[in-house]
Amino acid sequence: MNVKVYGTLVVASLVLLVGQWLVAAVPILRKWTIPEPVAGGIVAALIVFGLHSFAHRDVVFDTSLQAPLMQAFFATIGLNANLGNLKQGGPVLVRFLAVVVALLVLQNALGIALAMAFGVDPLYGLLGGSVSLAGGHGTGAAWGAVFTEHHGLQSATEAAIACATFGLIMGGILGGPVAQHLMKHIGAQAGDAAPGASGAATPDPYAFEEPKAEQPTTPGAFINTVTLIAISLAGGDALSGLIAGTAFELPTFVCVLFVAVLLANALALARRPVAEHAVALIGNVSLALFLAMALMTLRLWDLAALALPVFTILVAQTLLMVVYAIFVTFRVMGANYDAVVLSAGHCGFGLGATPTAIANMQAVTARFGHSHLAFLVVPMVAAFFIDIANAITIKLFLMLPVFH
Repeated sequence: MNVKVYGTLVVASLVLLVGQWLVAAVPILRKWTIPEPVAGGIVAALIVFGLHSFAHRDVVFDTSLQAPLMQAFFATIGLNANLGNLKQGGPVLVRFLAVVVALLVLQNALGIALAMAFGVDPLYGLLGGSVSLAGGHGTGAAWGAVFTEHHGLQSATEAAIACATFGLIMGGILGGPVAQHLMKHIGAQAGDAAPGASGAATPDPYAFEEPKAEQPTTPGAFINTVTLIAISLAGGDALSGLIAGTAFELPTFVCVLFVAVLLANALALARRPVAEHAVALIGNVSLALFLAMALMTLRLWDLAALALPVFTILVAQTLLMVVYAIFVTFRVMGANYDAVVLSAGHCGFGLGATPTAIANMQAVTARFGHSHLAFLVVPMVAAFFIDIANAITIKLFLMLPVFH
């Protein structure tokens, strides 16, 4: 059953509506702060899995809009990044980056140790480590091809995609419960009053932490923002092609983010700032649709095909992420409300992807209040620095004697 591009867009929109209804109707989803795209997307993925398993019908969605939506989201993150604010949050960003890099090392060490304990190729440990978890589907597929071509590991790409799928699901599920648990440790302390709360301060209307806030804008501002996003997409694609195959190769979405940051700050210097309301509006819509498409197209039967050793590694990685977020990320980042939101975000991209991290944080801040610091730090670390750090970490691990 092939679903064309417009049909895929319709299904993605329905997934978001179902997610909204589920979170509103099911108290436990609200209690554990599960993002709406995650709730609806997993239901859609389960329906597709049921059709595959019991009706022997495969649903194939046309996902040609998925990559542009993800890149548009990263473009809005870049357009919203003010280098002056980043400089102000520099010490926190450096500390968070150190926490993130330390987890990359632990993920790979745990994966390799468990793979060797099961007597399987330790490369599977890397695939079930930062390659596919912090790296996501793109990085996992790229390194899977390398492991097959240069190390002779069969079906490495398929295993990497399955591991990344597992991570994306767990990253979207765990952020809320971890935040719920950590909120008990800070008592009444929280961010600004939650949207809609009694006596709440007037919310920042263009903050990414309020995806449901009305964004007052104009057709002119909207068109200008679409133009800036299009320039970022084209420039990022060109830059990605330019550095492809070099030591500086980065995923296209990172290049898009980089171009958008340069563009936004160049306009700020020229005293022609971007229309922040329109940026937030387009960014939140792109994020929601991308996540809906990513989750509804998951091939859950690939997870069922994982060998026991790899599945055990992934379960152990999930436990590691929870323990690390609670006892390391939360405490190192200050054991306050900002640290709670940072920990929820870390669960999202430590196991899944940057969009999952943002969705986790939006779900938390929508319930407990704003955290401008988290929305300043996480996108830059999760979307830019982590890819560089992960590539270096993986290459260093491949130099270990166990791989020779």
